[in-house]
Amino acid sequence: MLFDTHAHLNAEQFESDYDEVIKRAERAGVSNIVVVGFDRPTINKAMELIDKYPQVYGCIGWHPVDAIDCRDEDLEWIEELTKHPKIVALGEMGLDYHWDKSPKDVQKEVFRKQIRLARKLKMPIVIHNREATEDIITILKEEHAEEVGGIMHCFSGSVESARECLKLNFYISLGGPVTFKNAKKPKEVAKEVPLDKLLIETDCPYLAPHPLRGKRNEPAYVKYVAEEIAQIKGITLEELAAITTNNAKTLFKLK
Repeated sequence: MLFDTHAHLNAEQFESDYDEVIKRAERAGVSNIVVVGFDRPTINKAMELIDKYPQVYGCIGWHPVDAIDCRDEDLEWIEELTKHPKIVALGEMGLDYHWDKSPKDVQKEVFRKQIRLARKLKMPIVIHNREATEDIITILKEEHAEEVGGIMHCFSGSVESARECLKLNFYISLGGPVTFKNAKKPKEVAKEVPLDKLLIETDCPYLAPHPLRGKRNEPAYVKYVAEEIAQIKGITLEELAAITTNNAKTLFKLK
């Protein structure tokens, strides 16, 4: 059974066919899905989905691109929602230096506040990183994020930065890009990272894997990610699925 640790089923691209998407995931062997909410509308939708579908869990936080819109009352609201038994992590949080909507200092402050909240709640965190690896690792160290650990979501960095993240008690999660023909770095990371620290995800509806690149991604397609990593690791799909599912259940404290 496969575990999609990062999906945006709460995105508008899925509004017309939730049931069909979930059924296709089941047929593909996907046992669990974590839906990620990162602002008020997507968090509200995530809460609806975790109540509707038994195999769907939630991760809630505030996205760095929208950090400028984050108020203390938003984080207090998120803290209150974590009382729901199916909220398993905080995020996605982090830094994004590609888009310029939120100034870097604002992003950093909102990131730090969320790490502190996670430590208070003893919950793992899910990290969004775009062109900000050095600053993210610095903040994780300064805020003692290793106490809760978490996931480097859709990891796109080097083997060296993956090693830094592993030292900080983080799992490395790989998605569709690991299947791309020219994806040298993700394949190197897949080869290097220990099996007990690997996770898989879709980040759907984005980043559909080869051979579906350019189409709407969905949880069923996490199988392509698993197949590619299994081939890189020289193990069977079944072994890779069992290990990464067990890793996810351990991190998210699921039985």
